[in-house]
Amino acid sequence: MASAQRVVDHIVGHLAAVGVTHVFGVGGANIEDLYDAAHRREDITAVLAKHEFGAATMADGYSRAGAPLGVVAATSGGGCLNAVPALGESLASRVPVLALVGQPPTVLDGRGAFQDTSGRNGALDAESLFSTVSLFCRRVLTPEAIRTALPAAIAAARTGGPAVLLLPKDIQQAWLSGLNGVPAVAEDRRVGDPHPIARAVRAAAGPVTIIAGEQVARDDARAELAQLRSLLRAGVACVPDAKDVAGTPGYGSSSALGVTGVMGHPGVADAVAGSALCLVVGTRFAATARSGLEKALATVPTYSIGSAPTYLACTHVHTQDLRASLSMLSAALSGAGRPHRLRVAPDTPRTELLPPPHHGPGIRYRDAMAALDAALPDGTDIVVDAGNIGAAAIHHLPVRRDGRFVVALGMGGMGYSFGAGIGVASHRRRRTVVIAGDGSFLMHGMEIHTALQYRLPVTFVLFDNHAHAMCVTREQRFYGGRYSYNRFGASRLGAGLAAMFPGLPAVDVDHLDTLPGALVAALAVDGPSVVTVECSADEIPPFAPFLEPSHQPLTETETRADVHSRTR
Repeated sequence: MASAQRVVDHIVGHLAAVGVTHVFGVGGANIEDLYDAAHRREDITAVLAKHEFGAATMADGYSRAGAPLGVVAATSGGGCLNAVPALGESLASRVPVLALVGQPPTVLDGRGAFQDTSGRNGALDAESLFSTVSLFCRRVLTPEAIRTALPAAIAAARTGGPAVLLLPKDIQQAWLSGLNGVPAVAEDRRVGDPHPIARAVRAAAGPVTIIAGEQVARDDARAELAQLRSLLRAGVACVPDAKDVAGTPGYGSSSALGVTGVMGHPGVADAVAGSALCLVVGTRFAATARSGLEKALATVPTYSIGSAPTYLACTHVHTQDLRASLSMLSAALSGAGRPHRLRVAPDTPRTELLPPPHHGPGIRYRDAMAALDAALPDGTDIVVDAGNIGAAAIHHLPVRRDGRFVVALGMGGMGYSFGAGIGVASHRRRRTVVIAGDGSFLMHGMEIHTALQYRLPVTFVLFDNHAHAMCVTREQRFYGGRYSYNRFGASRLGAGLAAMFPGLPAVDVDHLDTLPGALVAALAVDGPSVVTVECSADEIPPFAPFLEPSHQPLTETETRADVHSRTR
């Protein structure tokens, strides 16, 4: 029989037992006991962020990078409220995250406690609030309740989304007697039988197109997807937040068709339209991912497989384990079950969206992406933020071989990449490149200091156009450019960061001819580094709604054929 232990020691011990190595958060009176418990363990690193949004995006990025579970810790009141937007992203993008939220002692519930979120006597109700941004939320009111609440929360998160435990300070400090063991909670790992898809594939006469999504990454089903692609001789496209699951063109994955949706490649629609069957794998296929494909999909039999049905009406096979289900599908389509009427699609040229030429000051987005493409070695992980520069990176920058490509499009929160890049690097321990704009930096860029404090190999490439540039583009396109609320005063972020944070290599780049050298030098730094790139808020990004001849947003019935494009 083990000796008694505090509830917080029980929590961190269980997290370590399931493979968690990092907890990200910001301290405070009602979460400090958890940090004390983490300090007592050599197998848990408690990372101090600068803001709870940043901490929660670190946990999100850590999870997307392949870690067992992202964990964020936040104190009561405004501290935990700061984490809500990031948990909303994890919910929308179905990323496993556990949030440990401190609360005032239960004896002060409804009695005017500072930062009371008990929901009693007019206090803010944290359980109601966090329930809207999580799959599971429970307020732990007795020490013994943690034995079942913790594994239940972890199991819920692993189905794809955040789980929240609300932990009053007196409960955290309380002692548990007796056994250390935690009752096992059966996780939902149902393996869907893909026989409806196998039957449809055997009946198909012509090429197959696969559209791959984020669950392929979450379930580590890349090899199984590649096996199925080879068996079906299929072309593979991927949704923007799963850009790294379909292989790297030029490295034995020449069937990769590119990215779908508003920042994607118009040729994907042509490939789908020419298919005998379309298979959507591991994604709900949100509007940003399927825009431009609606007409093509309406004429092609479409099937999906994954842990949630697609927003597109089609035959769906539910599975919580894509690796197992895709293996089953490949087995069913091999040997005697092999389809005989499939054929390879004709070559589909890789196409690009074609923004209007821009001749103003600054470095062009596409030129900057070409410089990054030339500089980034295999194995580099890439984390991309929202905005014009995010669209350019998604559209133009290829995935590195054996590297991750992370972008958050669930909520599209600006500044996500700073914390997420730290989370990715904390798990993968390799060079991570964060691509973000100055607007995102001004929101959450101080997490660069966190990367410096922990000497993480993160290079931040900041595109400085002195504006919320996507909003400027909207003002130009949809309001005639008569005014702007979205331009900033000029800044020199590289010089400013170098002065603020001694020991941080940070440079400003104004001309394209000096960008390659600056990138190579930054990538060679042992630790974090910053390169800021002067660009223009008036350049139109490769974003389909901005490229319509009518300058109107895409509707659900419009397709890539309505968008100017060019063949590369």
